[in-house]
Amino acid sequence: MIPASYPAQDDIARLTAGMLLDIKAVHFNSTEPFTLASGLPSPTYIDCRKLISYPRIRSTLMDFLTVTVMRNAGLESFDNIAGGETAGIPFAALVAERMALPMTYVRKKPKGYGRNARIEGEMRESQRVLLVEDLTTDGGSKISFVDAIRETGAECAHTGVIFYYGIFPETEKTLGDHGVALHYLCTWWDVLAEARRRQAFDGETLAEVEAFLKAPRAWQDARAKT
Repeated sequence: MIPASYPAQDDIARLTAGMLLDIKAVHFNSTEPFTLASGLPSPTYIDCRKLISYPRIRSTLMDFLTVTVMRNAGLESFDNIAGGETAGIPFAALVAERMALPMTYVRKKPKGYGRNARIEGEMRESQRVLLVEDLTTDGGSKISFVDAIRETGAECAHTGVIFYYGIFPETEKTLGDHGVALHYLCTWWDVLAEARRRQAFDGETLAEVEAFLKAPRAWQDARAKT
């Protein structure tokens, strides 16, 4: 069922940040940084996959994602909802249910046997596809998924995510240059603001997180050298 209400984007961002803190999907550690997939250090880590285990929060955020995409892209802008393997698959299914649209998913790479397909489910030529994922950092993985969708003859000009890092200025340009608009619920800045309001972490940790968010590459370079 398509949600009937359209909360203001600022309210969506604040509420989403709060729910991510509620389920402890947000991790801050300034003394023992996390290692990202890139191999670089970070004092922040977020696990949006935890949302699938919290049905009330999961449902609310999927309502938020659906109305955000429809508000930004239009009510009749899509024919198919595609999830990116693996984290995007459950969220794509939930958004597709709300929009009453077919759902598919995109593999990171061909499975290597059978049809050697990257697209699972039925995706037709000229369909307008919304790519759904849990989060985006620099937008790189989205490009690969979008290209796989376009290889079918379908169109993909939009991607919707729950969480967007919001600290790498090249991200939206990278996607925009590829013809893809990014829609999201909240960023690290929203989470930091809500964490401060709640006093969810000590002041030293929050200050270190802010330093990272303001200059992530410099922070990583300094830590990588030690």
